[in-house]
Amino acid sequence: MLTLLRQRRSIRKFTEKKIEAEKVDQLCEAILRAPTSRNFQPCEFVFVDEPGLLQKLATAKAHGTAFLQSATLAIVIAADPQKSDVWVEDCSIAAFTVQLAAEELGLKSCWAQLRLRPHKGEASASEYVRKLVDLPDGFEAPMVIGIGYPDEEKAGHSRESLPDVKIHRNSYRAN
Repeated sequence: MLTLLRQRRSIRKFTEKKIEAEKVDQLCEAILRAPTSRNFQPCEFVFVDEPGLLQKLATAKAHGTAFLQSATLAIVIAADPQKSDVWVEDCSIAAFTVQLAAEELGLKSCWAQLRLRPHKGEASASEYVRKLVDLPDGFEAPMVIGIGYPDEEKAGHSRESLPDVKIHRNSYRAN
């Protein structure tokens, strides 16, 4: 797993190559295996590969979702907040689980925050995406993950670039 973390980078440019059905199936399995608090499983996942819908997802926010227009797959991560008080955390765990699975499969990804972000006018990005993929009323769509074959190369962050000062042993003030 550390190897995947060392090489993983957010990629925002993807080739047009479609992701093989077997790999999509593996991404489905991976995201369903993500842990949830008390096993309440509040998350739902909408896998989007229709080009027109990907183009619309790319407009969910003024900044930060345009990369979805070149992705060949997007996963809208959604939840029913009535099922769990920690639905945001559960969605986040699912998002990163599928990003690591994508990395292992030779794919790249990027996360786009939707929760608490505006779309246009009075609509939120989450509400825009909720309506776009036909989620039930009351559901939230806090994030979307773009996935595909990379059309840009980025090396992983070097060990030396990591902020070791953020690690504390036994107490925050003990350093």
